Amino acid sequence: MAQNRLGELLVREKLISLQQLRKAQEEQKKSGSNLGYTLAKLGYISDGEITSFLSTQYRLPAINLDEYEIDAEVAKLVSRDVCEKHRIIPVSRSGSSLIVAMSDPTNLNAIDDIKFLTGFNVEPVVSSETSIQTAIERYYSAGPSYEEVMADLDLGDDDIDFGESEEEVNAMELERASADAPVVRLVNVLLLNAIRKGASDIHCEPYEKKLRIRYRIDGVLHEEMTPPLRLKAAMVSRLKIMSQLDIAERRLPQDGRIKLKLGKGREMDFRVSVLPTMWGEKVVMRLLDKGNLQLDMAKLGFDPAPLADFKWAIDQPWGMVLVTGPTGSGKTTTLYSALSDLNKPSVNISTAEDPVEYNLHGINQVQMHDEIGLNFAMALRAFLRQDPDIIMVGEIRDFETAEIAVKASLTGHMVLSTLHTNDAPATISRLLNMGVEPFLITASVNLVLAQRLARKICVDCKRPTEVDHQALIDLGMSEEQAAAKPEIMKGAGCQTCNGSGYKGRVALYEVMRFHDDLKERVLQGASSAELKQAAIARGMLTLRMSGITKILAGVTTPEEILRVTMAD
Repeated sequence: MAQNRLGELLVREKLISLQQLRKAQEEQKKSGSNLGYTLAKLGYISDGEITSFLSTQYRLPAINLDEYEIDAEVAKLVSRDVCEKHRIIPVSRSGSSLIVAMSDPTNLNAIDDIKFLTGFNVEPVVSSETSIQTAIERYYSAGPSYEEVMADLDLGDDDIDFGESEEEVNAMELERASADAPVVRLVNVLLLNAIRKGASDIHCEPYEKKLRIRYRIDGVLHEEMTPPLRLKAAMVSRLKIMSQLDIAERRLPQDGRIKLKLGKGREMDFRVSVLPTMWGEKVVMRLLDKGNLQLDMAKLGFDPAPLADFKWAIDQPWGMVLVTGPTGSGKTTTLYSALSDLNKPSVNISTAEDPVEYNLHGINQVQMHDEIGLNFAMALRAFLRQDPDIIMVGEIRDFETAEIAVKASLTGHMVLSTLHTNDAPATISRLLNMGVEPFLITASVNLVLAQRLARKICVDCKRPTEVDHQALIDLGMSEEQAAAKPEIMKGAGCQTCNGSGYKGRVALYEVMRFHDDLKERVLQGASSAELKQAAIARGMLTLRMSGITKILAGVTTPEEILRVTMAD
């Protein structure tokens, strides 16, 4: 389908407006990207909606390539050039047929080309252009494997290495070693493998007799490789050079950023933190993929009633909405999805973040710099002189920030922020402990949301499993739920999920709308436990309850909910 044809069909079906199509076409001319990618990037329609639309339009099955593992032998049947030319990727073989994911299932030239090149009959399935491009990068940009790089190095782990102390290593020698071709290739493999496996963090950890590389995948750390210890200094120096850090400074922590361009306009950011330890410098890299940033609140894991409460709270003209949870629980994504929903030409949005993780078009984002005095409190004060409608504060850490945020919310501004507490009711106690007066809390807070991320069962190896009735009761299910003998699912482990049984994550939400009776209890000095009971009586689902709904829906497992939530 020609790009214009896709646009016309989407307008005709009222999935986008004519004005949005014209704006996307203008942006497309500037960037050179395809129309589907541009529409998704501008937030007019999601990739999933485009795929679903094409699937319905042409009565062909749709496929989510992010959740599908393509066999290397199948990928070899069609070259990268052909895949990029026609925006297709082979998915699997079935007898004399080759199943091919296409963004344009009416492209007969592509089908004829693949038939001619492979000798197979072509069965098209529909996928988004962004997903296909990501899959092409994943399966055709493999480069050398870790084993091949190690073979090039010709190093044995058993070699005796007396080495020098940290102080004796010369900065010039470090720079020379870090530019050595095998070291460059090893670091590239390290970064690209992490992208391919969907890791959120990379840990490079030196110990006395071992250098360990671990990836955090779906919230859990897995050991990935153990390069020879003698490469420690060269690898760290290479990462520092890529992050534009000082390679001669090895006694102080440093923070930097690496930006990788992966073709077709896709970029991956790595937030780099270097920390001196007993046996050398530990490097942790956080992967930030804007292309995979999910800003559709309905797809994050919200149940309908809590989502309605959350949307009500952020749509108020003033007040505070607080998101709580531990590091890595998805608070930033929830706040960004709220900001994306609120981002209109008629409102002025300013954010104070430490660090700014993703750049959002149309929002004024400010990076904190504590070393020069630019902290959350100072940024908040400055925002109030910038005629804001909506303010987002990365985190309320102290009384000063809390006080200004409360005052901002009481003077006609919507304030979004995060705190580190275990559940929604405990957030009120945390604000009281900081020194905020109860009457200010009740006047300013609209809603408190606590969240966790739970791993989803892999769709390719999902199987029913037997769970003891008493175990379901102990988990927190009601007698009626357990007696109904619900079908509990579990992942058996397959190639797609690397044998773990889990692929991807879903958010669990505990949404406490601040009703008048809860405000009254706060003024009377009620404890967190009393607030929790009152909120549950008003219909609040706790994190554990939210987890149970995900178990009953076959999304995750009892073991995973036990791991990430506390008993009510």
